[in-house]
Amino acid sequence: MASRVDRSAFSEWLWTVDHLLLAGFVTLMLGGIVLSFAGSPPVAERLGLDSYFFVKRQAMFLVPALGVMLGASMLSPRMVRRVALVLFCLGLVALVLTLFTGVEVKGARRWIDVLGFSVQPSEFIKPAFVVLIAFLLSEAGKRPEVPGRLFSILLFVMVAALLVAQPDFGQTMLVLIVWASLFFMAGLSWLWIGALGILGMLGMASAYMLLPHVTARINRFLDPSSGDTYQVDTALEAIVQGGWLGRGPGEGTVKRILPDSHTDFIFAVAAEEFGIILCLVLLAIIAFVVLRGLGHARREPDPFMRLATAGLMVMFGIQSAINMAVNLNMMPAKGMTLPFISYGGSSMVAVALSMGMVLALTRRRPRPSRTAPVVVRRVARAPIDPAK
Repeated sequence: MASRVDRSAFSEWLWTVDHLLLAGFVTLMLGGIVLSFAGSPPVAERLGLDSYFFVKRQAMFLVPALGVMLGASMLSPRMVRRVALVLFCLGLVALVLTLFTGVEVKGARRWIDVLGFSVQPSEFIKPAFVVLIAFLLSEAGKRPEVPGRLFSILLFVMVAALLVAQPDFGQTMLVLIVWASLFFMAGLSWLWIGALGILGMLGMASAYMLLPHVTARINRFLDPSSGDTYQVDTALEAIVQGGWLGRGPGEGTVKRILPDSHTDFIFAVAAEEFGIILCLVLLAIIAFVVLRGLGHARREPDPFMRLATAGLMVMFGIQSAINMAVNLNMMPAKGMTLPFISYGGSSMVAVALSMGMVLALTRRRPRPSRTAPVVVRRVARAPIDPAK
């Protein structure tokens, strides 16, 4: 155990990092491995793979994800900005390459092959995008002559256009929500907030009218008889079959006919085998880390660190809420993973990077004093002459 008097980099990190946040993230990562044992074997068997193929790969990605999260948590705020800038530039290039050389799955090009691994660039550009928008808005607040808001709008348009071109409407909506949240937290006037709200509604209406797959998903949600709702119906059946306490580890049957039981619908598998109580525990852990992160942001005096922390935690919380809402048929189906829980190497490593940045931004640092230090000066007195 490192001593408090030890001034090494590891010791300084150990005594300044938020241990409860770190424990929450690690608990979710380990929980993802456990739930992968429950949800992935049926999918692997249907694909003719080893029953624990996805479990082994999930465990394999856990090691670099932990390394990325711990490494990112040791960065200074300035280094977080620099890493985000480099990652954003690389992510933009990768998103463009995805449109031309990406692997097409279910009519969408969202993955590229890198050294034999399928990488989803959109997962990595999201945390970089949030940090850069937070920096631009914080600079615009401190120096009005800096066109931070204009640049942030341009960055959003670039990212949203590339995501829609894949197409990936779910990630586009997530980026839009986080971007709008950062504008709101930066103190944007209600006039701008209203204009952005109208723009968002127009965007959703345009997507409904112009993108066939968006139209089909919304129609199926509003009228289940208008199309295939097999996955959502099966997920609901799995949740109902599990009840409060679940059917027991490995005893689930509905999960065997659920196509994406290891990714988008892992929450339904957890409900079937471990019950609603475990799902509530999982929800409580996610809520705890989100609220604790937002609590750090609320107390942070630095505008950049406040906005970046809040933006990253909002992204984590909204993505989790979307995944669980889809499992419960509370919103149209979207290809959105449950952070740290769903299978996926790109998702796990990218979320680990995001939360590593949160740990870096929320580390305890000395605050400058609000009052100038009082300097006590000794006034030299002339010696007293006894003769006088």
